[in-house]
Amino acid sequence: MITQRSLPYLTNSELYFERIRPLGNAVFLDSGRPKCPWGRFDIMAAAPVETLELSADSDISPFRELDSLYQRYQLDIDENPNLPFQGGIIGHFTYDLGRAIEKLPNLAEQYTQLPDLRVGMYLWAVVTDHHKQTCSLVATDQVANELLDQIETLLKSETDIACDAFQLVKPFQPNMTEAEYTRKLQNVDDYIHAGDCYQVNFTQRFDSTYTGDPWQAYKQLREVAPTPYSAFMDSEKEQILSLSPEQFLESKQKQVTTKPIKGTRPRSADTEEDQALKQELADSLKDRAENLMIVDLLRNDLSKVCEHNSVKVPKLFNIESYANVHHKVSTITGRLADAFSPVSLLEHCFPGGSITGAPKVRAMEIIEELEPHRRSIYCGSIGYISLCGRMDTSITIRTLLCDDGKIYCGAGGGIVADSVADMEYAETFSKVNNLLQCLEQTISAPPSSEGEARDDSKQNTHC
Repeated sequence: MITQRSLPYLTNSELYFERIRPLGNAVFLDSGRPKCPWGRFDIMAAAPVETLELSADSDISPFRELDSLYQRYQLDIDENPNLPFQGGIIGHFTYDLGRAIEKLPNLAEQYTQLPDLRVGMYLWAVVTDHHKQTCSLVATDQVANELLDQIETLLKSETDIACDAFQLVKPFQPNMTEAEYTRKLQNVDDYIHAGDCYQVNFTQRFDSTYTGDPWQAYKQLREVAPTPYSAFMDSEKEQILSLSPEQFLESKQKQVTTKPIKGTRPRSADTEEDQALKQELADSLKDRAENLMIVDLLRNDLSKVCEHNSVKVPKLFNIESYANVHHKVSTITGRLADAFSPVSLLEHCFPGGSITGAPKVRAMEIIEELEPHRRSIYCGSIGYISLCGRMDTSITIRTLLCDDGKIYCGAGGGIVADSVADMEYAETFSKVNNLLQCLEQTISAPPSSEGEARDDSKQNTHC
């Protein structure tokens, strides 16, 4: 049984999240509204009744433990098209969780202790429907009415919660020079021409240091980069700030959808130039080939868990435009077979093919060899698995990790036989410049020494 209590509708859900955030382990699955036109639902929750944290090299299967957690709280409830989340699992899955599925070399440096899998079982949530302009406090019958009363009072309170302003200490720095990047792309090209692979998604990482509250940074970023699969994930140790435009896997009434992005052009402030860039992307044979390789890979992944002959490609090479880039997006669908659960779907398709390359396992081996650092949350996934059976997850591109005063952000692209190194290098900056430059505006002055912030860098503001 599901309880719904109506709340005042807010066009911007930030305020509700700020009020529940102090409850701990707060999560905000953010549609990007009001600035993003595509998103519909915001889902916010905190204080999970149970949490699960595992690494890929655990003695037990992370996906088996995930399924066990899901089954322990299973309810006999139907999916509701107007209520996607009715209690359930919300959390993150790093790219490196793929090591629990495939045997890979151990070469890249692991720079963070962020768990490869961290999820909570949330039995209540605040769900905003921006199409219907409604908002509800949703809970399973395992949540006492007294607790719901307290949460509702908290949500309707008008108390401001003070927090430290976010400030970047120094500009972001990449983890490889352009010369190193070019040399590694030549290595990828050698593998492609040797027949090892058709495409490798090669990335670089940017890092800096910061003071203050990452939530303040997220609020700034969602203003400049509104996207439909954004998320803010909070814990005592780390915060994940994701401004992703890419859906990974959705399962709704057994209908499975994935929407890989392959092909990018920067936006221009000049209308004619912007349209020309968009048309150039639409006409590019190289980008079509790159996109089609991943479509074929994902068709194969879905076929492992979907009904025979149900996997289709209703949209191929569609162009979507965001604040800083145009993207080429395809849509693959299928019908989940009765023998498989949403957790099975996630396991059989993880990590997403759009951020590995093709064939998937060989591309992942090359990534581990050539990228100097593990990817962690970058190129992983964030999302929910509702107790009603519905699931929706993102690919965590355009995603930053805040960990112990350090902040990291990755960017990359698919490398194929006719890729041009300097163009691929420039594309990585096109994808994240709006995020990095936004946060670099918070630098008040050069630090007195590397990694040391000015004494006045912390100041109180209101969340």
